[in-house]
Amino acid sequence: MARPRKFDEERAVDAAMEAFWAAGYEATSTQDLCDATGLGRSSIYNTFKSKHDLFERALARYIERKNAEVADLLENGPGTARQRLRALLQRIIDEEFTGYPDGRGCLVVNTAVEIASHDPSVAATLERDYGVRLEMVRAVIESGQRDGEFDPAKDSRTLAHLLIAAIGGLRVSARSGVGRAALECVADATLTAF
Repeated sequence: MARPRKFDEERAVDAAMEAFWAAGYEATSTQDLCDATGLGRSSIYNTFKSKHDLFERALARYIERKNAEVADLLENGPGTARQRLRALLQRIIDEEFTGYPDGRGCLVVNTAVEIASHDPSVAATLERDYGVRLEMVRAVIESGQRDGEFDPAKDSRTLAHLLIAAIGGLRVSARSGVGRAALECVADATLTAF
């Protein structure tokens, strides 16, 4: 008969997410995960099977939370479709300059750069996430096209890809030292294509 777990598995995933987010997958050791979660190695491996399994759960948690925030802004945010998309771009800029005081950036972007090219499972997770975000953005663009804000002759899917590429570019540029004012100009220029 298995012994009942004496810890909150969801809290452990949250703590691991913070550890991976702060240091990245490769640099986060099993001991770092033990320290972050307060669990021993045997508890981690009995529950999560491997560091990779725990990372995938932590990444999924991060994606779920971030996409819920984006969905709320795009579906329930005030203003027109253009204003909501601009607010999304502004949120990205603000996060990069004030939301991540330790310089950790976005876990999805970090993961894409660090391990997606040699980890098919993680790459598949990021691809699914991209598809979810693409459809959220596309719905707002199509709403703007119906309302006459955006050119209805332009392909909404292509414009959604452009916006998501701009978001990734804003994040990487901010981490490369590009200033806030320049990034706000990039955000405005992106929307002129619509």
